[in-house]
Amino acid sequence: MDRVAEILAEASAEAVEPRFRALAAGEVMEKAPGEVVTIADREAEEIIARRLRELLPVPVVGEEAVAADPALARALHDEPAAWLVDPVDGTANFVAGRPEYAVMCSLVRTGQTVASWIWQPATATCYRAELGAGAWRDDHRLTRPPAPQDAAALRGSVKSRFLDPEHHERLRANVSVFAEVSPGRHAAGIEYPDLVEGRVDFILYWRTLPWDHAPGSLLVTEAGGVSARLDGSPYRPEAPGCEDGLLVAADPQTWELTRKILLAD
Repeated sequence: MDRVAEILAEASAEAVEPRFRALAAGEVMEKAPGEVVTIADREAEEIIARRLRELLPVPVVGEEAVAADPALARALHDEPAAWLVDPVDGTANFVAGRPEYAVMCSLVRTGQTVASWIWQPATATCYRAELGAGAWRDDHRLTRPPAPQDAAALRGSVKSRFLDPEHHERLRANVSVFAEVSPGRHAAGIEYPDLVEGRVDFILYWRTLPWDHAPGSLLVTEAGGVSARLDGSPYRPEAPGCEDGLLVAADPQTWELTRKILLAD
């Protein structure tokens, strides 16, 4: 666990942090409509992938490698074990000079996330989780604080960018009962720790790319929260293309209450 945390921090120091608010012309590219990638993403992923293979020689499913060759994502289900890497989570924030970005990694065995790491360079903070062994911020073990039982006191975020119009309109009408609902901070590596630390009580995602959600989902569940599909099935990392929703909440009661309100006709 410690060595992987060191790898993420080292790669961040080598390839990411020196370019924060210092990206040169030509170092930011569009890889899909509305989505950017930087030289920092690509170089950090190369460093992390190489060092992770030295630690455990299994396939590395990296966000940028999969963008070039989508078939690489099959390793999540075809191989007994695989690394998942998001070299710069929150790339749009990074490009804009906002400090809400992270470097993330997970280890997946037989389709289940068994360990995860989130490095937040702006605060030099490492979040990590191990299946059955708990969740941690640096050396401090994390337990999610209780959420309010009244929906009118709950705070959360709804990620509506990839919602279809029907769901978008339904959610817009339903969220008014909560104390506060924001569009989020545009980086899963910031949002999941926010939930574990008690800054929000729930998050609704729609598109669930595995490198974005495997690290934080394990962190949340090991801290006592819930990360589940809208049908109640526990989150497992899926290859890109899965867009059937993911609701993350402070505890089972909050998950059930939030789901009931969000999906109400």
